[in-house]
Amino acid sequence: MAVEVLLPKIGLTMQEGTIDEWLVPVGAAVAEGDALLRLATDKVDVDVEAEAGGLFHPVVPAGSTVPTGALIGWLLAEGEQPPDPAGAPMPAGSGTGAGSDSPPALDGAGAAATAPCVNGTADRLLSSPNARRVAAAADVDLTTVRGTGPGGRIVSEDVEDFLLAVPGDLGDPATPVPAGGLPSSPLVRKLAKERGIDLSEVNGTGPGGRVRRSDLDAVAAAPVRRDTAPRPGDVLPLTGMRGTIARRMHTSLQEMAQLTHGYEVRMDAVVSLRERLKEEWADSDLPVPGLNDFLLKAAALALREHPLLNATVREDGVHLLDGIHLGFAVAVPGGLMVPVIEDAVELALSEIARRSRTLAQAAREGRISPAQLEGATFTVTSLGGYGVDFFTPVINPGNVAILGVGRLRDGVEWVDDRPLRTRVLTLSLTFDHRAVDGAPAAEFLRTVAELLRRPLRLLV
Repeated sequence: MAVEVLLPKIGLTMQEGTIDEWLVPVGAAVAEGDALLRLATDKVDVDVEAEAGGLFHPVVPAGSTVPTGALIGWLLAEGEQPPDPAGAPMPAGSGTGAGSDSPPALDGAGAAATAPCVNGTADRLLSSPNARRVAAAADVDLTTVRGTGPGGRIVSEDVEDFLLAVPGDLGDPATPVPAGGLPSSPLVRKLAKERGIDLSEVNGTGPGGRVRRSDLDAVAAAPVRRDTAPRPGDVLPLTGMRGTIARRMHTSLQEMAQLTHGYEVRMDAVVSLRERLKEEWADSDLPVPGLNDFLLKAAALALREHPLLNATVREDGVHLLDGIHLGFAVAVPGGLMVPVIEDAVELALSEIARRSRTLAQAAREGRISPAQLEGATFTVTSLGGYGVDFFTPVINPGNVAILGVGRLRDGVEWVDDRPLRTRVLTLSLTFDHRAVDGAPAAEFLRTVAELLRRPLRLLV
């Protein structure tokens, strides 16, 4: 019996996903638990495993963006044919033309073919979904392109080769290839400019070293290098992680009444205790907590005393949440992620340190799972490492507060008319005034400060 393959919902906020790559060929035998596809979400890329066994038959091509729960393929028994695909979803950006209400059929190689015109007004035209997307972006009539794929199918490289002979840059005045540069189509040059890719550094795989769109995709998929920073004139599209951050932060500021308190705290005792722990734990496997780990533990304990800050606003009122799950911001290429330490108030400081390091490293290396980015009830974010003293962090939607941490710096306290050098930092608490008033927010900060003054209570 045929088993549906549906696009999984990975995380509470996921609405759609892009099939980055099918990891098994059409018709291949798949066992339960085998990696079936590489899925790109608005937060992470993840391999999706088959939930049953069978012969794999996709109904949407790689590169398609479809809503969660959509039918994307079948697992079939030997000799079984896939059911009628009429009810399958149309993936975004991969339709066969205006008014099309079903996905393109896939041949044995996983490539899509357009159906013959029923009125006989045009000949049968074979083309891949990617070729149609490239042609649509460049306003190219596919009937004028010669296909070199199997059975004369038009592939994206055919469209690019066609464009190579066309002057101009997609409607702009003619743009010659820079002196010493590699030959490439106007579309490839346009995409390279949008992605900030220097064509002279790309290894072209086309005839004569021609740079193709697939070569740009390979560069984009490579690990991010430090020398690819944005440059003046670049266009950074609001897609993927950047687009998600933009939408969430805009929604946050539009829907909440946000206010920020600044509060200076003494860190002398924390700095002293941390130095002691470096010596006492030198021969153990316990990780020495960093300053941010102390802040995470202090915030968790303070939230237990001030539950108004560990809440969410819904239509029927302010809901105080049972668990204290701390998110902490981690800068990654192209944006930031917020891994979550669940039930942080119940954890020893050493365990918070261990988990924060493990999660932060997984986020930076692209290995973190969507489940590890969900469920934060309160967030801590630090810019102290960048020399920032005070800032106004924006609340993550679903929370009512976020705590910002500034840099550790020298301060002065007067004792009996004598100046005393201290170690201080400034906390920036942004809260939703719909749920929390200024006085309770200040009391929360006072509790955090008192815990940091006597940090031995944070160890357990």
